[in-house]
Amino acid sequence: SEKLFDHFIYKKSALTRRCIVPVTGFFEPHEQGKQKYPYYISRNDGDVLSLAGLYTVVGHLITFTILTKAADPLLAKIHNVKKRQPVILPKDQETLWLKDELDENAVRKLLAASYPENELLTYPVSKALFSPKTDSNKPSILKPVAYDAGLFDEM
Repeated sequence: SEKLFDHFIYKKSALTRRCIVPVTGFFEPHEQGKQKYPYYISRNDGDVLSLAGLYTVVGHLITFTILTKAADPLLAKIHNVKKRQPVILPKDQETLWLKDELDENAVRKLLAASYPENELLTYPVSKALFSPKTDSNKPSILKPVAYDAGLFDEM
């Protein structure tokens, strides 16, 4: 999102083709001792998260991208190497994000806003999520996993 208005592919779409990508949650990796541990991030009330996106129409296909930004403090502790996160829109900003009349400054302001961390639930899940040999498209992948004590001391 930081380069949104500098990139020829996204510059026009940022003003004319914004969308919301609804998700029940998403995964981010936490790295510790050269190992990656997946974390699941969702709303603590189980409601849908709205991720800021852009869409493109190519012939009969509609594609989209989810915008990312530098991670807010909680997600920076989880995604602790690249320190990135998707842009999560608070409920009161969803309608505003979709308004056609937004200018560049208004879009930038929405992208920079922080999502209330007290509304997020975060916990580690099975490393099987990363395995190409495991079908992780199952509800069981969302079960919390306890790793060795002290592993996430900086969190």
